[in-house]
Amino acid sequence: MAGLHAAPKARDRRFLLAAGVTMSVAAAVALAATLLPSTKTSLRTSQKAPAPVAATPTTAAVPLRVTAVEPASGSTGVAGTTALTVHTTATVDLAAGAPTPTVSPAVGGAWSVTGTTLSFTPSGAWPPDTKVVVTVPAGLRTSTGATLPTATSWSFRTAPGSVLRLQQLLSTLGYLPLRWTPSTATDATPTADAAQRDVYSPPAGTFSWTWASIPPTLAAEWTPGAASAMTKGAVMAFESDRHMAVDGIAGPQVWSQLLAATTPGSVAAPRSYTYALASKTLPQTLTVWQDGTVIAHSPANAGIPAAPTADGTFPVYERLATQTMRGTNPDGSRYADPVAWVAYFNGGDAIHYIARGSYGSPQSLGCIEVPYAVGQTIWPHLTIGTLVTVAG
Repeated sequence: MAGLHAAPKARDRRFLLAAGVTMSVAAAVALAATLLPSTKTSLRTSQKAPAPVAATPTTAAVPLRVTAVEPASGSTGVAGTTALTVHTTATVDLAAGAPTPTVSPAVGGAWSVTGTTLSFTPSGAWPPDTKVVVTVPAGLRTSTGATLPTATSWSFRTAPGSVLRLQQLLSTLGYLPLRWTPSTATDATPTADAAQRDVYSPPAGTFSWTWASIPPTLAAEWTPGAASAMTKGAVMAFESDRHMAVDGIAGPQVWSQLLAATTPGSVAAPRSYTYALASKTLPQTLTVWQDGTVIAHSPANAGIPAAPTADGTFPVYERLATQTMRGTNPDGSRYADPVAWVAYFNGGDAIHYIARGSYGSPQSLGCIEVPYAVGQTIWPHLTIGTLVTVAG
């Protein structure tokens, strides 16, 4: 029994040691085989995925909007030669066929683009005292393809025309007892565009009287470039001849007709100029000139102290061959007087015939009364716009 438990010999111990080493290597290999696939999988999942390549961004079109306009909307007194300016958020494309702004009333000129500024420079001018409407249409586009989504409109009003230019044209047509001579031949025959611009910036020139002898009271009514009864009367005469409403105001229609009448090649019909002076100095008189020549000088009756004839210079605004004048006397009684050859010049005051026992002293209720034959002679010449001066 003791032999069975004897310690192994040295040779046997070496064998067992070798076998143990062999078994350890095999176990290590098996363990590695078990662990290695898991290790590979872990390595793959721990690596970061490559970042995607960013796409080149597409440049978005800048939205097109109108940011400001000039002249400002609602402006008044704007010279008709003023350029228009539209400020936008992007450069506008004005290629052929592209939408462009519109202007009413239309006038010659062209649109241009500088950066984000769209401009219109008129070659002529808009009429005086006129509402001008500018519309930037929807669909206006830029070079990048952006478009204006909705139309934009605004308006302004032009200034009155130059009084000096008005006088130049009226004298050219014979509506003033003066002659205007332009400084250059070019100004005498302007182009249509130049004529429109001249309405606001008159050309240089000189005026000279067509009458050899000028009544001082008439001369006092004349100042180049200044509005006066003489200029108003000339406008009224022009309006009457052209069958327009007579108000003595040079509005768009008057200017349009004046420019048409003075277009190079047009011929103005000869026209006479009449002037009347009522003197309240005793004996009271009425003197009438035509083209510088006295055609009548007669005793006349001005207003009584209770109803005097107002001093001043006034254009004739209404004419009647006959009339029954009705009203109230200073004492409160009523009157209905048949009269003839009536030319109203200031409110209810008129030059006319009425039967009187004498003439040359205050007898009327503000009118200038003359004998029948005198009234008959002068009435055809006391046309609308004729100046009547009451003095003394």
